[in-house]
Amino acid sequence: MSARGKLVTAVVAGAALTLVAGVPGALAQGPWVAPPEAKSLKNPVKGVGDAKKVVETNCVTCHGASGHGDGPAAAALPPPKPANWTSVAVQKQTDGEIFWKISNGRGAMPPWKHLPEKERWEVVNYIRSLKGK
Repeated sequence: MSARGKLVTAVVAGAALTLVAGVPGALAQGPWVAPPEAKSLKNPVKGVGDAKKVVETNCVTCHGASGHGDGPAAAALPPPKPANWTSVAVQKQTDGEIFWKISNGRGAMPPWKHLPEKERWEVVNYIRSLKGK
């Protein structure tokens, strides 16, 4: 699929999410804080496995190829904008908090609970690999 095709797909998906979730859900405001129990979740997975492929398939459209939150669909999304995975704000979160956010989503960020748990932990490890980039 071309970059233009991916952008159109992402914008349509975002619009559909807005319609399904309703305006309040799509325009989530304020800091996104995982519940206290998420903070203490321990990452049972070592390495990134196939996370790069999972990210390219599911996340790059919004979070960008380098994880800076600057994917082709990011500009069209309502606030809050996609997270910059390389930022101090993301990197200082515990693995459990990031895992919880990937799993549950918020606003335009869809929940990814349908991905196997191991893959979601590998995405957490992938996000960690972007620190300082």
